Amino acid sequence: MRVPTISTFQLAMAVSLVVVAGVISALLQLGLLRRLLWGTCRTLLQLGLIGYVLTYVFAIDHPALVAGLIGVMCLVAARAAVKQVQHPPFRLYGLAVLSLTASTYLVGTMVCGLIIAADRWYTARVAIPIAGMILGNSLNGVALALDRFIAELRSQSPVVEQRLCLGYTPWEAARPHLRTALRTGMTPILNSLMIVGVVSLPGMMTGQILAGAEPLVAVRYQIVVMMMLAASVALGCLTLVGLSYRRCFTSDGALRPELLATTQR
Repeated sequence: MRVPTISTFQLAMAVSLVVVAGVISALLQLGLLRRLLWGTCRTLLQLGLIGYVLTYVFAIDHPALVAGLIGVMCLVAARAAVKQVQHPPFRLYGLAVLSLTASTYLVGTMVCGLIIAADRWYTARVAIPIAGMILGNSLNGVALALDRFIAELRSQSPVVEQRLCLGYTPWEAARPHLRTALRTGMTPILNSLMIVGVVSLPGMMTGQILAGAEPLVAVRYQIVVMMMLAASVALGCLTLVGLSYRRCFTSDGALRPELLATTQR
């Protein structure tokens, strides 16, 4: 089965679906029209741009170029993750880059090189889509986990300080809130694991079926993808929150003043 090419007119028809949603939003005064239009414009621009970039990268297909492009993707994903954290008490960008880069390269290399084991698994056509799927899910998980961790320390700062006064180490004082943060960051991917194949047919599986693959073959690839995403989100959340928790305390083991600001007002 040959995948049909989508024409410009058909793309315009797809965009019209968002226009209908925008009209409904305007009639109901939901205040979403501008965001819908801006999101649609960004989607068209970003996907169109990446289409041309990938065409160039696929043509060259040099491992260094592939690794560099994935590195740039990690930088952009880290910035998007950090922007979702409310009132960060310290600089988070470097830690986000480190955690997302580590999880992406580690899990992506294992999946491409050992599990899928494609010929020349490091090529752009294999490595970049895998890295994109990992980052797309990991950035939401790490952002949720870190935002929840910082919010927990702020709201529970009297409890944390009481533990410190009783002789708890910073790790012991922060551990309950770290657990809560990790559960929060893992919740979206856990929900996806629960409903995949029953409520939703994910993109990898749907794309392969549309391309003519047998359903059971597509299912096997989708299982690999789901396990990959769960592992990368868990690793990214654990790394980022684990690196961040010590930054929430001063050198003498006290909670940072920035985390006490909301409780002292």
